[in-house]
Amino acid sequence: MATLPVDERRIIDQFGPHLSGTVSERQGAAADERLVKTHCCFCGQQCGIQLKVRGNDVVGFEPWYDFPFNRGMLCPKGVKRYLQGAHPDRLLTAFRRDASAAGGFSPMPYGEAISRVAAEVSRLQSAHGASSVGVLSGASLTTEKAYLMGKFARVCLRTPYIDYNGRLCMVSAGAGNKKAFGIDRGANPWDDMLGTEVIWAAGSNVAECSPITTNYFWQAREQGAKIIIQDPRITPIARTCDLYLPVKPGRDAALFAGVLQILIERDWLDHAFINAHTSGFDAVAEYCREWTLARTADVTGVPQKSLMQAAEWWGTAKSSFMLHARGIEHHSNGVQNVLGAINLVLATGRIGKPLCGYSTIVGQANGQGGREHGQKCDQLPGWRDISNPEHRKYIAGVWGIDEAELPGPGVD
Repeated sequence: MATLPVDERRIIDQFGPHLSGTVSERQGAAADERLVKTHCCFCGQQCGIQLKVRGNDVVGFEPWYDFPFNRGMLCPKGVKRYLQGAHPDRLLTAFRRDASAAGGFSPMPYGEAISRVAAEVSRLQSAHGASSVGVLSGASLTTEKAYLMGKFARVCLRTPYIDYNGRLCMVSAGAGNKKAFGIDRGANPWDDMLGTEVIWAAGSNVAECSPITTNYFWQAREQGAKIIIQDPRITPIARTCDLYLPVKPGRDAALFAGVLQILIERDWLDHAFINAHTSGFDAVAEYCREWTLARTADVTGVPQKSLMQAAEWWGTAKSSFMLHARGIEHHSNGVQNVLGAINLVLATGRIGKPLCGYSTIVGQANGQGGREHGQKCDQLPGWRDISNPEHRKYIAGVWGIDEAELPGPGVD
């Protein structure tokens, strides 16, 4: 009979408890163990999780059943989330390049590393000006850290060149939202999907990248929703959806325009909403005329029958929910793709109503916070425009500097 190579207690200590274990195994017997409520940091879903802490070490986790978004559920990434704190590959010190050291780097004290960086920044800026130094940050930082990064770049370094990795992530969605709605914000909570008639997801492999969102899809389907998936690849969610649109890469804007043309031809529109809450619809309708059913099918690779079915389901429904992700955004025409999706929502009045909505499926932990609070090249904290004199004056006052000292926008 096979036996464990080490004691079971050691396995639990190193890798955490198994959820099928007993309550005592999961909660542990040590008096100093406690549960700390927090979020999983691996994607934009931000699922709630309870970390099991012994002393100052994270040794396991417990489901957080009361957290409203995931209600205790976690994907494989979330289940392993607690292991990263003590992972042997985690860097615990600064390193200097050292050709004589194994791997080419040797550790150095943080104080020495900070002094060296400060000296090099001062040398570069003295020789080449403040803008010779730039800052690239990340969307996995908390909102507070994102704020400090923006302030550090503009007040301490006096450089306009700050940006974050969201520029390679969902900035097309942010720009599209700003053009269409005047603001870069999420419009709906996921609960709004439950009870809607149609869910359309474009460019998102939700089953593998956002498993908890998939659960919302299944709950909505159990309540009668039809699922439309738009993706060049037959992803797991595409294999199980009600209608699959196998669009050619980069042709998403054409697909949306073709579907909108069908909605216009069949008069599956919300004219009251269009008149009260939109502008420029006539120009969009004129553009869509060239996107006949035959041409749209030829350009996108989606069969005419599927295009008609998508338009009919979306156009005749009383409620619907549109989502998209990086698949339609990471293109040279990513903003146009996003606006195409939004146009379907606006033309049918499917926002600001019960069971209706539009949202981007965010991939990183704090993409929106990173943009809105200082890391985006053209924004100041609180979604303020760095080129707006009133916004500049306000933030300069908060930071205790003269408005003229604030740099302008970085590379757009």
